[in-house]
Amino acid sequence: MPKYLFEARYTAEGVKGIARDGGTGRRDAVAKACVSAGGKLEAMYFAFGDVDAYVIVDMPDNATAAALALAVNQGGTAATNTIVLMTAEEVDAAAKKTIAYSPTRG
Repeated sequence: MPKYLFEARYTAEGVKGIARDGGTGRRDAVAKACVSAGGKLEAMYFAFGDVDAYVIVDMPDNATAAALALAVNQGGTAATNTIVLMTAEEVDAAAKKTIAYSPTRG
């Protein structure tokens, strides 16, 4: 199953939810959302800085990962950025493909 990294930035309302339910409560809610989408939460880490949480999930496909991101973003407690993760084997397969491309030189 494809893997995705979600970077989450909490809104003020989202931070209130973390203060109320704790990190484990938020993690459990994310895990439940993943299962409802046919996927699985692999890991969730809270962080300092521009990103408040990093979430790694397995999802059936890009459309399902996008649906999860839309659901989170529509909730108003967090904004997400979704990154498709690739295995080393997928990169090997990509490196073996031939693509017709000519860069513009000026």
